[in-house]
Amino acid sequence: MTQKPLVGILMGSDSDLPVMKKAVTVLTEMGVACEMDISSAHRLPDKTAEYARSARERGLEVIIAGAGMAAHLAGVIAAHTTLPVIGVPLASGAMQGVDALHATVQMPPGIPVATVAIDGAKNAAYLACEILSIKYPEMTEALEKYREETRQTLKEKSEQLRLGQI
Repeated sequence: MTQKPLVGILMGSDSDLPVMKKAVTVLTEMGVACEMDISSAHRLPDKTAEYARSARERGLEVIIAGAGMAAHLAGVIAAHTTLPVIGVPLASGAMQGVDALHATVQMPPGIPVATVAIDGAKNAAYLACEILSIKYPEMTEALEKYREETRQTLKEKSEQLRLGQI
């Protein structure tokens, strides 16, 4: 893979950082360079639009956007780029992320946003890796290795449970 960031991670507020850091952890483990920033669709609309418009020329190939409540960040980004955008609805406010989920998944035709579960930053990173695997064969290998390790761990835990060790 490359040392320059291939995945951009944006969030609407620093309060989103604990969840969105999980995407960075996954990408780092998978060997994918990424960048992270705060940019609100509502409070910093010009910055958000410019980030999206310049992403491809800066070398980004996928953007992950995490936001809570109204959660327009992923949609605004998708409106300004043709790169794949993955939305992470964040648990916050009175509805604990259900409103963010609805806002992120309900995009108009022609402006798609792939959407993961509420607080699903890890899956957003894995999805980004799957998208990158189309171009980077080493990412396919890393994903296959991760899945095999996960299977083996689960088999071991199953055996431990069956034997009364856990």
